Amino acid sequence: MATGRTHRPATRSRGIPEATVARLPLYLRALTALSERSVPTVSSEELAAAAGVNSAKLRKDFSYLGSYGTRGVGYDVEYLVYQISRELGLTQDWPVVIVGIGNLGAALANYGGFASRGFRVAALIDADPAMSGKPVAGIGVRHTDELEKIIEDNGVSIGVIATPAGAAQQVCDRLVAAGVTSILNFAPTVLTVPDGVDVRKVDLSIELQILAFHEQRKAGEETAAGDGAVPAAAKRPSAADQGPDGDVPAVMPA
Repeated sequence: MATGRTHRPATRSRGIPEATVARLPLYLRALTALSERSVPTVSSEELAAAAGVNSAKLRKDFSYLGSYGTRGVGYDVEYLVYQISRELGLTQDWPVVIVGIGNLGAALANYGGFASRGFRVAALIDADPAMSGKPVAGIGVRHTDELEKIIEDNGVSIGVIATPAGAAQQVCDRLVAAGVTSILNFAPTVLTVPDGVDVRKVDLSIELQILAFHEQRKAGEETAAGDGAVPAAAKRPSAADQGPDGDVPAVMPA
């Protein structure tokens, strides 16, 4: 990297808020794009705009990393790429298994972003015997009977579930029993896991439902505006309606 600084963030011992952790990949994506263009420094305002957050929140997030920009100069792009990558654990190799090689699982296997971000697809696993040995993204699919051995042989701690909902919990249980402690779940179901196991859920149908909600609300506002009424969304949210960071909480379907 362009910098020789190797100190550990002083705030690491007290932890970083989950909301900040969730934004770190957004900053890293924006910084990586700047690095690829050989941009040496960036202001908090420019980086915040690229990441889709406000600059005050960005500066607060970076304070948890022990990183502070230089007034009139901004942040060192290369150093921030290194610092955030290290904080996210991306300076080491992470073997990942993908279970369920249907359309979605195959698409995930072909996603080129895994390798460039420190994740190596160690194995593709499916319950269908007809899939065994079939190459997907240059990797031969293996049967679920081999799941535990694959995890042990490759030192896997991250599993991706892309199975139908009915099979997801059983797959999850086997992954956890074999030593996997982090799961990315694409199956449309809620998984039950013991303490110490982290699950991140990606549900495309829920995201579309949220977008449908906003589209419906915008249509209602246009109708109300046409009738001369003041749209409810135009009213400033009260302090009671705001989240801990001053954000209005997102509405999630039941």
